[in-house]
This record gives sequence, structure tokens and C-alpha cells, in this order.
Amino acid sequence: MRAVVFAYHNMGIAGIRALLDHGFTIPMVLSHEDDPKENRWFGSVADFCRSRGIPVFTPADVNSAPWPDRIRTAAPDLLFSFYYRSMLKKEVLGIPRLGALNLHGSLLPKYRGRAPVNWVLVKGEAETGVTLHFMTEKPDAGDIVGQAAVPIAFDDTALTLFGKMESAASRLLDDLLPRIAREDIPRRANDLVRGSYFGGRRPEDGRIDWFRPALEIYNLVRAVTRPYPGAFSDLSGERLTVWWAVPLRGEAGRSLSPGTIRVSGGPAYAMAGGCVAPVTAPRRAVVETGDGWLQLEEIEWRSRTAKGEAIVDLLAGAANGRFS
Repeated sequence: MRAVVFAYHNMGIAGIRALLDHGFTIPMVLSHEDDPKENRWFGSVADFCRSRGIPVFTPADVNSAPWPDRIRTAAPDLLFSFYYRSMLKKEVLGIPRLGALNLHGSLLPKYRGRAPVNWVLVKGEAETGVTLHFMTEKPDAGDIVGQAAVPIAFDDTALTLFGKMESAASRLLDDLLPRIAREDIPRRANDLVRGSYFGGRRPEDGRIDWFRPALEIYNLVRAVTRPYPGAFSDLSGERLTVWWAVPLRGEAGRSLSPGTIRVSGGPAYAMAGGCVAPVTAPRRAVVETGDGWLQLEEIEWRSRTAKGEAIVDLLAGAANGRFS
């Protein structure tokens, strides 16, 4: 079985490795040039292919000449797309005799489109997954070949969730590729009416709206924390990035001023053995939101990074102030 592969990112490496493990012949791989402006925290498909002796190319537009003809000359039975960032047009999709398959990072038809791993966290989902499906000119709209679900933990970030997705993708391919190699490709309808579509995300989409509930802000923080650009707000005219935080439930009946910074903890007194004794509670910076508080655990402000109690020191003078 011959497969031309379009691949990028760690998912691209996982997909190519699975094809090789299951005896597929890969005459060529199409990938992307790395963007020097991007924080590339993932592996290189090009380097992986070169280490395996697989011809790899990085065309600017794979849909333009001479690439459709070069793919046609490779005589593929199938095309596979593993996190390739460009849409394939009708001419390319029509080349393989058995069809073109794409690996998508959600349980289709939910979260069609870009950045599904980030979006499911922003939306507070408890489950996501990976889907292998037939490609059409409409994104993530073709028939489903198979899926694997992935539970989302409350403290998952986009990075930790992506690691789970890679493992799920490898398991899914191990299950499906033997059947695909026998030309026994399962398929069922991808009911788009029951799904959802989300576009790409920009760094500016990480801006925090303090009028939202603390839980929603927390979901944004974990969706875009490192290695992504981070959730942020402005304090004293300078950007403050929230790399990690914890949502705290609000007290019933207490009015809040969203965006206001408060300091909790510090010196206090407690009864011990019938005597009043001084104690020191951990100092923490918390921010009032539209519903509850967000306790800051790691921030970056004025070119300095601080965690825990050190945040209070970094924000000295700004505590009891407000984010804008």
C-alpha cells in the first residue's frame, strides 16, 4: 500500500511512524518550512523523514504546479494528512485511488476547524479526542473512519492535552491501519448539523475579560499558557501575562469589582493551646472577577516572572489596583 503523506508537528511524526510500522510505503512527504517567528516546541517532520530516508519537500503551495503532477507520479493508493496546515484542493484530493484521509484533533463533528485542542479548553470541555476521516474540499466534513476519545483533566493545559492526543492518535492508527491496508476502510456519515466550527486563534485572543466568571478565565489561561503566548491583561499601562492561576468560588451576596487586585494572607493570630499565637498565612494575589476570584500563581510583568508569594512582591504598589 503506497501513501503520500502531508504532515507537520508531533502528530505528523506519529502518523508517519504508524504508517511505517504497519508496512505502508511512503514515496514522498510534503511538509512546511519552519517559521522562525513561531515558538516551535514540537518535533520536525523534515528531520524525522530524513533520518528514515524518506524524500521530504516543503512547497509553498502544494496545490500549484508542479506538485499535483509529482504526487500523481508517486502513484499513491491513499493520501494521509497529519496536522498539515494547508487545505488540499480537488485536484490533489482526487489523485489517490482509495481516497484521502485526515487526522483531526477533536471528536468530529464537534470542533471542526482550527486549534481544536485550545478551543476545547477555552470552552471547558471534559472530553475531546481524535478523528480519522475522509477529506473533502470543505474542512473536516468528510465521512468518519474512526475515533478515539480523550478525557480532559481539570488541570490539563494545551501542552499536556496535546500529549494525550498524540497517544490516542497512535492507538487509533494502530487499530485502523491493518484494515485500511486490506482496503477495508470503515466509514460513517459526519453529521455537521450536530457539530461546531471554530476558526484559528491569534495571540490577541488571549486578552482576559475580568467580567467573565473566574472559571472561564481559568479555562482561557490553561488553553493558552506556555508554549502558547499566554492570557494577559494590562496593569499600569503594561502587559501582564498570567501563566497560571486557580479559580476560587465567590461568597454568596458579596459584591465584586472585576479586575481589582487584592492581597490575601500575611500575619494573623490563632488560638493554640488556649493562647493567642501569631501565625503567617501564605500571601497571595487574587483578582476579583464577574463571579469569584482568580488566584494568581505565576505571572510575568515588567520583564519579570514571579510565582506564589513572590507575585505579591512584584505587584507591590499595584495591589488593590485594577487591571484594564
